[in-house]
Amino acid sequence: MENGVGYVKKNFLNGLELADFSAINPAAMLWLESVANVRIHSETRQRPIDLFEQEKAHLLPKNPATYDIGCISTVRVSKQFRVAFDANHYSVPVNYVGVIVTLKAYPDRLCIYYADQMIARHDRSYDRHKDIEDANHPKALIAQRRNANEQRLLLRFLALTPKADEYHAGLMARRLNWRNHVAKINALAEIYGDAATGRAIEDGLAFDAFSCEYITNLLEARARVLPEASPLQLTRRQDLLELDLAKPDLSLYEVHHDESKIRQK
Repeated sequence: MENGVGYVKKNFLNGLELADFSAINPAAMLWLESVANVRIHSETRQRPIDLFEQEKAHLLPKNPATYDIGCISTVRVSKQFRVAFDANHYSVPVNYVGVIVTLKAYPDRLCIYYADQMIARHDRSYDRHKDIEDANHPKALIAQRRNANEQRLLLRFLALTPKADEYHAGLMARRLNWRNHVAKINALAEIYGDAATGRAIEDGLAFDAFSCEYITNLLEARARVLPEASPLQLTRRQDLLELDLAKPDLSLYEVHHDESKIRQK
């Protein structure tokens, strides 16, 4: 092998002047075809081009897989669904928290595997103390938290009245943003109390009114305190019952008295 390198240096590269490095491959191919491969080799006493024709039948196909130059290490995924490498942190899907994974570091990228399956790929950063996250990796956690919040929201709403389930079904059928309506009705219960809010929900169901605005108006109307009637203030003489009345006619009583005496006789 060393003799071959020396032969190339002395017979091909020695004194070679090229305007650009990209021209070396065409020049080398021309030199091989016209000089190196058609000469009589000093050891085999044959031309290399002839020996190559004999050797072709014994050659194996080239390995289609390129040589893997990745630097391999095993790491554990943190609670923040991150793996640490070279003072940086890279994300993996959230469901791999606490799992030991295989990390392959290449000059331009990082590939993370679990059970021979690549679960994450990042461009390699040569900075320090950087957090590199794939936007798709926390989606499962976000969905899980959203589902948990919705469940707590709905349980609170259903506790207001036995008919809340039916009212909730009406909201879902009529309102695209039914979650906002449920959240606002729950907030009203904190202000007006569960009993009053539950009664308003039942009334809304009876009148086929499915919205937090209706519940709000109903609660505000019922909670509104009407002012008490003030005492009657009388300022005029006739208002003080000093009225001018006609003198009563008492002759009717005298006629009745006379008739009573006649009956007694």
